[in-house]
Amino acid sequence: MTDALILDEAAQQRGLSSPPDASASSGFRPAMPPEAPLAMPVQDLGRWDPSARRVPSRPELRPWAARAFVFGGAVALTAYGTWQMYEVISVSGGATALQYVLLGLFTLTFSWIALAFTASILGFLALLRNRRTAAVPTTLSGRTAVVMPVYNEATARTFAAVQAMREEVEATGLGGHFDWFVLSDTTQPDAWIAEERAFLSLREELGPGARLYYRHRPKNHHRKAGNIGDFVTRWGAAYDHMLVLDADSLLSGTCITGLTAAMEADPDAGIVQSLPLIINRNTLFARVQQFAARIYGPVIATGLTIWSGRDGNYWGHNAIIRTRAFAEACGLPDLEGRPPFGGHVLSHDFVEAALIRRAGWGVTMLPLLAGSYEESPPTLIDLSVRDRRWAQGNLQHARVIGAAGLALPSRQHFATGIAGYLASPLWLAQLVIGIALVLQTAWVRPEYFSAEFGLTPVWPRFDPVRALQLFGLTMGILLAPKFLGLLLALVDGPTRKGSGGAIRLVLSFLIEILLSALIAPIAMLIQSGSVFRILAGQDTGWNPQRRDDGSIPLSDIVRRHRWHTVLGLLTGGAAFAIATSLFLWMSPTILGLVLAIPLSWASGQLAWGLALRRRGLLGTPEERDPPPVALRAAALAARNAMLGLDEANALIALHAEPRLAHDHAAMLPQAAGRPRGTIDADRTLAQAKVIEAETVAEARAWLKPKECMALLHDRALLDRLTRLRAS
Repeated sequence: MTDALILDEAAQQRGLSSPPDASASSGFRPAMPPEAPLAMPVQDLGRWDPSARRVPSRPELRPWAARAFVFGGAVALTAYGTWQMYEVISVSGGATALQYVLLGLFTLTFSWIALAFTASILGFLALLRNRRTAAVPTTLSGRTAVVMPVYNEATARTFAAVQAMREEVEATGLGGHFDWFVLSDTTQPDAWIAEERAFLSLREELGPGARLYYRHRPKNHHRKAGNIGDFVTRWGAAYDHMLVLDADSLLSGTCITGLTAAMEADPDAGIVQSLPLIINRNTLFARVQQFAARIYGPVIATGLTIWSGRDGNYWGHNAIIRTRAFAEACGLPDLEGRPPFGGHVLSHDFVEAALIRRAGWGVTMLPLLAGSYEESPPTLIDLSVRDRRWAQGNLQHARVIGAAGLALPSRQHFATGIAGYLASPLWLAQLVIGIALVLQTAWVRPEYFSAEFGLTPVWPRFDPVRALQLFGLTMGILLAPKFLGLLLALVDGPTRKGSGGAIRLVLSFLIEILLSALIAPIAMLIQSGSVFRILAGQDTGWNPQRRDDGSIPLSDIVRRHRWHTVLGLLTGGAAFAIATSLFLWMSPTILGLVLAIPLSWASGQLAWGLALRRRGLLGTPEERDPPPVALRAAALAARNAMLGLDEANALIALHAEPRLAHDHAAMLPQAAGRPRGTIDADRTLAQAKVIEAETVAEARAWLKPKECMALLHDRALLDRLTRLRAS
């Protein structure tokens, strides 16, 4: 006897009729268009046949001069910095083993900032010479699917963004070339039903020509990459391109059509990436990020674009992708072993860029294309939660960087991502070695009669003058990209005025430098801890991102940062006891750690961020003159919030709205058969509880979240739910 018959028999015993087949009901428009399957074979990272690489339709020009400048310049700077560091530690004619370790760590970290410096110089020179934007397209020929993957997001905001972007595209006169998809991987019952209510309401509002679709996956297999892959394999053949968004993405109509026109104009393009700017941020920490991304981001991104050429990278959102090229080249394999280094590819975007480039398609960026926006985490703790997942994904790329057939720049992108997260533990190691050397100098007696004959003892000494000069050089290279971004903003009239004028722009720059310097040692310890846990085999999982401006309770802040504060106090006390010079040298790091709790608390304060905004500080042109799409999305989000979509309970909403329950059942996929002897514990418990319950209130109280999800996936259980009394 099947589960449905068991429920039907139980229902009949209580005087209820059999559950209806919702899909057979008339008057419901399908939530998705007819399927158009597209094969997406899993790629082999161990083998690659070069003959499988497509031949570009026109010769590809490699930016050899730009690469020579960026990488050659970085190598030259690193060699000079390493030599100067050797001169610092070998003032007595030689260096100890510990000093050589310090030299090696310095070389690694210095090479990282040297590469960022030379790339920023390239971007600065390019932007100084040319800041023109592309023309607005008037015609398009292909079909594009705009896809927004969502995972337990605030429905009021996401559907407001979709509607605002769709209205902007329609206003260009090219709206007929675009279909809009919300692809849900949501695992929370209330959020799932809220999405469906928002979708059905918006589709009814837009009318028959909405071209708006919604799909919920029963299992979020392989997370976002699996979500996109499911769309490609089931509907991808119907579309020439797909424009991939994040839940916080917001693109203007001209940006969307501009990306599409760029793809159509380049038959060899596989991915065209835009440069998202951060908007709508109000907490102190988020405003610092917003300002930095707006003022410094274009310099860094433009330099990266120039030296990468057609070997660019993909950041996973706000980019357009050639659908067939993606399907042919980007089927991601599971890596051998268990997470964090095995299993499915966590940071899939870098890998997809490398694989589509391996297949012969170009990956390019349009950093000057305006109208691409996103949001950022509101607090330091929120950033650390997201960063932990990114750290695992980037370190996992160590398993992919050696894949067969990859272009050398693609391997460089992997290396850059890995180095970005290893930089923190390397910096921490430098600090530890430096303290150890000072301790050795202060308290360890020199060894006059060592195994190797010498007239002088082995004694770690430093050249203080050279050390100071090297410190200045390092800080100059580290901060140069920020100064270059500031200079460009000052000479560009609209950016300067939009940021509050020259004086406020410089003051904002100084505030950003100060806060970033204080937060840096905290972030260093957080990142180092993440790296150590990943190397120890701990999997981060995939938690939904908090996007609102709500502050974090002080108790949570103290719990997260108490050991940072303790370490700062201990380090400061030890450094002062060893030598005053060591204390002064480490004072920026010590101060940041000692103030970890108040800094983290302040970072999430909405009042502090708004106070700076009222004074015109940490402002951006997009804040002074908000993009119309952002204003429209905010108005629609406020309207949606008033409808209470995100506050409603799923079971109560389905019981109170028969049409919603009917449409929800109609949108469910055909249930897979259950093998005999296999029991779904969540569904079985949900069935028992919903049969036992006499009211919706009882069912709501008894059902756990996973059991509730099982009920929402089952038409028979849904029918039983709708027949319960309200109370």
